[in-house]
Amino acid sequence: MQMNADERYMFRCLELARHGLGHTAPNPMVGAILVHGDRIIGEGYHQICGGPHAEVNCFDAVRPQDRHLIPASTLFVSLEPCAHHGRTPPCADRILREGIREVVIAIRDPFPLVAGRGIEILQSAGVLVRLGVLAEAAESLNRRFLTFHRKGRPYIILKWARTADGMIAGPGPSRMSISGEAVRALVHQWRYEEAAIMVGAGTVETDDPLLTVRPLPSPRQPVRIILDPNLRLDPAHKVFDRQVPVIICNTLREGSDGHLSYLRLPPSADLVPAMLKGLHAAGIQSILVEGGRKLLGSFLDSGQWDEVRRITATDKRCPDGYPEPGHIFGEPAGCVHIDQDIIETFMNG
Repeated sequence: MQMNADERYMFRCLELARHGLGHTAPNPMVGAILVHGDRIIGEGYHQICGGPHAEVNCFDAVRPQDRHLIPASTLFVSLEPCAHHGRTPPCADRILREGIREVVIAIRDPFPLVAGRGIEILQSAGVLVRLGVLAEAAESLNRRFLTFHRKGRPYIILKWARTADGMIAGPGPSRMSISGEAVRALVHQWRYEEAAIMVGAGTVETDDPLLTVRPLPSPRQPVRIILDPNLRLDPAHKVFDRQVPVIICNTLREGSDGHLSYLRLPPSADLVPAMLKGLHAAGIQSILVEGGRKLLGSFLDSGQWDEVRRITATDKRCPDGYPEPGHIFGEPAGCVHIDQDIIETFMNG
């Protein structure tokens, strides 16, 4: 598809913003560029939560010999500039101080302290604001952040590996390795991109997983979330090694104990909505749910999920194993072949 000039510049903003994946949560990923005539004189992105925002990095990147061009330049930014004092001052104020007269924005920010106020501040000062350039791509990029604020729950990715005949576990109690080395390395990248990893108590008992990003040490480790309704798990399991915070979703206990947090769920409630409400309140923006079969099925049954990433090992079969969740997703939104493994991505809605 051929893009016009606005779309090309916004595409560059989105390219920059992607560099923040895995680093900015719970903040959004944002990219910004300054264009004078047909030349980019500054660009920046939000690099890490708590650090300067994309607009600030963009302005600061302008070379001294080009700073006089800033007031006559157009600012492109992939998300509405913030309008509140958080860990950093409002970007809308910085834009006005720099003398910018035209701002092109991909999408509004749904965060309650912004939610249109950034645009209003700019327009009230006489700045021309154009909204909606590459909006669909910008929505996709920040789907975790947008889901968290619009739906009041974390963004949910369900992941499992299956054999060619649709089995996700062997018949015995021991762990069965399904996907190949290249895909297992990719899964660690997926873990790094999300705020948390979640499994059920049965998976902890069977596989005794670490639920970490490897190789270690990683710059950041996702929070471990365990669904253990009756608190039956032995504290000797690897997930309780005190290296990473753990949230235990259960029906018996509330509170915290060192690196452990207990999220108490109503015993008679549908566990998935209640669990997601509590995890949203805890600030968990996105979760990679890795199993087991019962936990994955409960998310699918509830409809409270956003992506399925299904890995099929075409060279493996296990006729006596445990089958994958028996849900039908239609055509995949994406399909990747890596060695003997196929990765399909399905989107909910």
